[in-house]
Amino acid sequence: MSRPPRSRSGGLTPLRRLVISLGSAAATIAAVAVLALVWAVWSYQGPGPAAKSGEATTVLLRKGASLPEIANDLQRAGVVRSAPVFVTAAQVTGAARALKAGEYRIASRASMARILADIRAGDVVRHFITIPEGMTSEMAAEVLSRSPVLSGVAPAPPEGAILPETYQVERGDDRAGVLKRMMDARDDLLAQLWMKRAQGLPFQSPEEAVTLASIVEKETAVPAERPRVAAVFVNRLKTGMRLESDPTIIYGLTGGRPLGRGIRLSELTSATPYNTYMIDGLPPTPIANPGRESLAAVLDPAKTGDLFFVADGTGGHVFATTYAEHAQNVAKWRAAEKARAAEAAGVGK
Repeated sequence: MSRPPRSRSGGLTPLRRLVISLGSAAATIAAVAVLALVWAVWSYQGPGPAAKSGEATTVLLRKGASLPEIANDLQRAGVVRSAPVFVTAAQVTGAARALKAGEYRIASRASMARILADIRAGDVVRHFITIPEGMTSEMAAEVLSRSPVLSGVAPAPPEGAILPETYQVERGDDRAGVLKRMMDARDDLLAQLWMKRAQGLPFQSPEEAVTLASIVEKETAVPAERPRVAAVFVNRLKTGMRLESDPTIIYGLTGGRPLGRGIRLSELTSATPYNTYMIDGLPPTPIANPGRESLAAVLDPAKTGDLFFVADGTGGHVFATTYAEHAQNVAKWRAAEKARAAEAAGVGK
């Protein structure tokens, strides 16, 4: 019995050759897919690129940026290797619609997973603006204008209109918006304190309380003294005495900036609306922006009969209920000042 002739391909029929070719191609494709998957997983979870300089890279993601734009910005900054992988990862993890704009400080070799988590959480770089207690509104506006992370302009608000604090801001925040936060914070605090104010205070409005608080703020830097200093001025207003506060004279002369010298006798008798040695009652506006403790002190002053105070030479003050007692305290202070001056002169020889 004769056999059919063997083919040159070893007896494989065209169909079997096709099946083998397809299987080989499928295996190759599968291997490539596995390698691609491994590479994608490694790109997502493994260490990212090293920072071009230093220990971190700062990236600014603009508001309203699309996912591809964010991914491309990250790749251009050199913090992720592949923008398409970042886009895919954001879509697969559900973070695509939760990414937040802002300034990010991305550590050298941070994984894509870490970067995506930080942007999803809005873990932006924090900046802070500090307005010290007793700063004038004009000086506060200058602090805002000098900040390199803020944008826009903000004119000086009315004196006493902001709450001195440390405020958190983000790069690109509008200066006017930050200023409004400061003003809103003061309004909220003042409303709370006004509702709980002591009875019988000698002023009729919250703004008058701010004016007196600004004087207390400039008279003492010792927090524990503020309720007692406030009591002196409240008692003086109740009895019709003039406030006779040196910081009000300085504000009338310089707008609240340091005088750089002692007050002259001629300035004590100068006719400015802020000279409380010459005018009755409160000056027309605050002389600074008082802090929380000064506002609270004026609206709930210490229960004392004090009408006078003078520096004690250590940063604080001594208080008196009568002028005779006050005169003795002044004499002690002047003697101490004279002794210190003589000692300093002796040391300098």
